[in-house]
Amino acid sequence: MKTRIAIQGVKASFHEEAAFKYFGDEIETIECESFKKTCDMLKQGKADYVVMAIENSIAGSILPNYNLLRDFRFHIVGEVHLNIHQNLIALPGVKISDIKFVESHPIAIRQCDEFLGEYPDWTIKEGMDTAACAKTIADNKLTNTAAIASSVAAKLYGLNVLESRIETNKKNATRFLILKNDVVEQKNANKASLSFQTGNSVGSLATVLQCFAEQNVNLSKIQSMPVVGRRNEYDFYVDVEWKKQSDYDAAIRKVLKHTVNFSIMGEYIKNEKA
Repeated sequence: MKTRIAIQGVKASFHEEAAFKYFGDEIETIECESFKKTCDMLKQGKADYVVMAIENSIAGSILPNYNLLRDFRFHIVGEVHLNIHQNLIALPGVKISDIKFVESHPIAIRQCDEFLGEYPDWTIKEGMDTAACAKTIADNKLTNTAAIASSVAAKLYGLNVLESRIETNKKNATRFLILKNDVVEQKNANKASLSFQTGNSVGSLATVLQCFAEQNVNLSKIQSMPVVGRRNEYDFYVDVEWKKQSDYDAAIRKVLKHTVNFSIMGEYIKNEKA
């Protein structure tokens, strides 16, 4: 039986591409219309893993997904980086001069704002997913609409690439997390995702970060999110990397003394950037 991977979006989406990159080709991808649906599928046992985008080098962190990580409490068992190349695609025979509407995922639109700025008359519409917008154009034979999506999506849905590599920054990459319902012991883990809260006193966060620095544990990301319904309180999400397991273990022992609601969301092997 093939490993079942829940992805946000449809076939040929960047999430499916990331799933293939991490797991290989012998998988079954389960299309979901939202990130929450992917989590529901995993929780209900209808999927074995979720592949979830968490940050993009241009658009930044995908904040609603941090809320899902907090609410569902899945375990992060890996990560994968994917270089993202965006293309303007449309039905065969359609020219740029025919375009009145451009549809794509909001983050893809943000990644291409410089290109889109050259066509101020176009109406930009946000869709569920890059590949889903391509599929809509193909299914409905829309001759006045283009999508921003991958060349894989263009090929799958029989569309032409009008303009390739339209992303503003050519070093456009997205980081995806691999989520599982149960803990998987990772030998040689050298990266972890942690969450915690600190007190409100001056320097409380700095004290925690100093614990990592003292043990030669590198802080590769920090993200704060307001605690729902509690003013001036924040959840901190950090990614840390280490060379020696003993350094990491010592840092965690220190950090526990200065935090509340401390959680190890996952310990896994760092994926070198694409």
